[in-house]
Amino acid sequence: MHRISGPRPLDTLDESAAGPAGGPATDGTVLLRGGFVYSPADPFATAMVVDGTTVAWVGSEGAADSFAEGVDTVVDLDGALVTPAFTDAHVHTTATGLALTGLDLTGAGSLAEVLARVAAHVAARPGDRVLLGHGWDETRWPEHRPPTRAELDRAAGGRPLYLTRTDVHSAAVTTALLDLVPGVTGLPGYDPQAPLTTDAHHAVREAAHGSITAQQRAEAQRAALAHAASRGIALLHECAGPDISSEQDLTALLALAAEEAGPRVLAYWAQAVETAADLDRLRDLGAIGAGGDLFVDGSFGSHTARLHAPYADAPHTGLAHLDAATVARHLIVCTQAGVQAGFHAIGDAAISTVVEGVRAAAEQTGTDRVRSLRHRVEHAEMMTAETIAAFAEHGLVASVQPAFDAAWGGAEGMYARRLGADRARTLNPFAAMTRAGVPLALGSDSPVTPLDPWGAVRAAAFHRTPEHRISARAAFNAHTRGGRRAVGRDDAGVLVPGAPADYAIWQVGDLVVQAPDERVANWSTDPRSGTPGLPDLTPGHDLPVALRTVVAGRTVFARPNG
Repeated sequence: MHRISGPRPLDTLDESAAGPAGGPATDGTVLLRGGFVYSPADPFATAMVVDGTTVAWVGSEGAADSFAEGVDTVVDLDGALVTPAFTDAHVHTTATGLALTGLDLTGAGSLAEVLARVAAHVAARPGDRVLLGHGWDETRWPEHRPPTRAELDRAAGGRPLYLTRTDVHSAAVTTALLDLVPGVTGLPGYDPQAPLTTDAHHAVREAAHGSITAQQRAEAQRAALAHAASRGIALLHECAGPDISSEQDLTALLALAAEEAGPRVLAYWAQAVETAADLDRLRDLGAIGAGGDLFVDGSFGSHTARLHAPYADAPHTGLAHLDAATVARHLIVCTQAGVQAGFHAIGDAAISTVVEGVRAAAEQTGTDRVRSLRHRVEHAEMMTAETIAAFAEHGLVASVQPAFDAAWGGAEGMYARRLGADRARTLNPFAAMTRAGVPLALGSDSPVTPLDPWGAVRAAAFHRTPEHRISARAAFNAHTRGGRRAVGRDDAGVLVPGAPADYAIWQVGDLVVQAPDERVANWSTDPRSGTPGLPDLTPGHDLPVALRTVVAGRTVFARPNG
């Protein structure tokens, strides 16, 4: 790591935010100067001109003088850093908003604390038909078990309650909620005391989310979009589907995002197709692809990720939702129609199923056609050398979440308990995927892990398994440009003349060029190599703070003065 500079911190910028929805379409012509601009066009740039929705110029402070008289606004960065805004490549927006505005259990340190929080939340919300909460994780508690139905019934005072586990692949519920779902006790995934999974979980989730009013949903969506903007995020990939949310939820979200100032939302709909006619519904909903959380398996935490060998702490290999023939048929139909497809696959057996299906589809449609559509695999955690090579061969985008490793990796983490230490160390091999040429697009899977892009970049650069680490620069590019390339926007996610004016301004400390480990050649980390610097993301250092987020040349977030 080599120091480049030490911009001084600041609390705010001189210029205030643009008006709310209905105000100017853009901030006009803006000169930003006196800071640092992260741009491949000029690794030492200190200034940038934005003309409406487009980056017009990037360069040095001296050259900025020639633009000062011809712009509408001059922003004195005062040492702040300007970067492309982030793209979060996997989000559940309404669920994120509900977690932000409802019962958030992510920080609960024990089962007893969860039950106490539930009781307090129930008392504070007497008018809610169904109470909602998210984020419990029994692997972090001294009790090492989820709440029983009887315990939740007592804590909730007999009211309907739906609590998703942190991975959202299982839920603890009360008897009163089950009573609202006829036939649920006969569905796969039902248990009289344990959390629900698979079909039983999906049925109960539909009932719980169906209780939300249109106003509650809109408030949750606005909260999520505002929170994303405050984290420097300009684009969200919404991963919707019939087993996750609802058609009404998706169309309402897309309408709200189109009407109001804030991050853009592009949506995937997770429903397998058999014929080209099945894609008509996708278009009606406004989705750009038939993928996202199209489940091939579940998650490690809920013991539903599909494995080749049994779990270390359970006598089975998880659950398979799709077989290779179904994967292949979905890909063939989508590829022939020119539609991007994708799948959720976490365990090694699930990823093998996807690869088998992709190969079968490529044999029928041609490998080049498959590659051209950049089909996606969400999560792609338990990769092998063979599946990595297959991803690279077929141009599959790996939509990955480094915060998963930060939360559950390491010798004492949930992964090791579920899989054993040896298999756990294979998870999320970002370095091997990058070396093989697999395109990475970083995201959060929020509300599974928070909307925290700099935290995700840190997690990738300081992976708990050192051999899987990538440089902060590679991770940053995967969280900015990678997310845009995953949706076919190769011109976006970078600050160069002609690119879309999606950017964020950050309060930072020192800028550095951060390599994944000491084995990297010295020239690649030397400032003289022309590599632009990023904030120091070493664990223990403060992460950058967003001062302003701009989408298509319009300010959608500005940190208040003070």
